[in-house]
Amino acid sequence: MTSILEIKDVSKQYNDFSLKKINITLEKGYVMGFIGPNGAGKSTTIKLIMNLIKKDSGKINIFGFDNEKNEIKVKERIGFVYDENNFYEELTIQEMKNIVKRFYKQWNEDLFLFYLKEFSLPINKQIKDLSKGMKMKFSLAIALSHHAELLIMDEPTSGLDPLVRKELIDILRSIMEDENKAVFFSTHITSDLEKIADYITIIDNGEIILSRPKDSLLEEYCIIKGSKDILTPSIRTSLIGIEDNKYGFKALYNKKTGNLKSLVNSLIFEKTTIEDILLFTTKRGENYVSSY
Repeated sequence: MTSILEIKDVSKQYNDFSLKKINITLEKGYVMGFIGPNGAGKSTTIKLIMNLIKKDSGKINIFGFDNEKNEIKVKERIGFVYDENNFYEELTIQEMKNIVKRFYKQWNEDLFLFYLKEFSLPINKQIKDLSKGMKMKFSLAIALSHHAELLIMDEPTSGLDPLVRKELIDILRSIMEDENKAVFFSTHITSDLEKIADYITIIDNGEIILSRPKDSLLEEYCIIKGSKDILTPSIRTSLIGIEDNKYGFKALYNKKTGNLKSLVNSLIFEKTTIEDILLFTTKRGENYVSSY
């Protein structure tokens, strides 16, 4: 099966940052959550996918095509939803749509009008008068109206209230009923990914830390707590991102690779979240937005 998105050994060097031979694969029918600290390489990766910047080495194939050699063909099948508004503020929804639709051979006007009604978007309202949530829905309506098969979403829920975020997740669930589509979802709000993502990819300091099915991650990892007395050098090697203070310690634990059976009665084991895994594997908790 041809992957919708395949990033293979891609590198990009800046003066103060480098993306180091990253590998990501996304198949049809799945949602991938793409997460990491600020400055980890998320935006650079998305810009490379969209061919907005040039990679130094490696390959990026989208729908089986090289994303540089077949840029127009590929982009006609991609829908992009940004965190920030990228439309002309003084234009109405109708006027902005009339500009954008010219770029897509597969534009479906009836489908666009359907999504306007579905999202309760007023066609004659100026972009500047739309709420942040309405702008996000307009971006999504544009993306879906040219039959995009890959949705790339860059912080789409940032700054939205919980009700609008829930509405977006419900929309994505509906979209993913078409198993020929895929979503690449970059966000800091990890609780949204727990509701919708099939895979989680964590990037830190320009390197992919892990890329795994979400459910297996939540099953495989747990949080453990206990007294510092047991933190021998050998025990420390079984733990990830240890946080300790005068009262005890807290850490992430991989149940498959670690071996703490002899200490099971001395420890407290708790279920983990995607946010926990993100925080402990990157050890930069101050850089994250907490889940709602």
